[in-house]
Amino acid sequence: MRGNAEQGAHDCAHSARLFQLLQIDDIDSAIEAGLMQYRPCPACDATQSAAIIAMQQRLAFNWEARDRYLARNARLARIAAERETRHAAPRVEKKSSLPPSVAAVLARAKVKAAERSAK
Repeated sequence: MRGNAEQGAHDCAHSARLFQLLQIDDIDSAIEAGLMQYRPCPACDATQSAAIIAMQQRLAFNWEARDRYLARNARLARIAAERETRHAAPRVEKKSSLPPSVAAVLARAKVKAAERSAK
């Protein structure tokens, strides 16, 4: 035999159970019991239905905010990684416009000057 939810019928006792779980602040159990799938019917207690619908909306809003927060953090991490990659990329030194023999003399002079200042 199929359950009432599968047949499309509404179980008002289910809404009473969800309302009871919300009253004792057992949100996890209410979610497991089908809080987010709850649809009120005209026979359900209006106060209970309003409280259940309000909690559904609050949870949906909070979950969407969490998803936006996680997406933002992922986007910022990706941007930071791209920036780090750009800054860590090896930089190509400019070719000297000096003739090779002059560049070699200059390089030796720089090494000697560095040795002198280190002493």
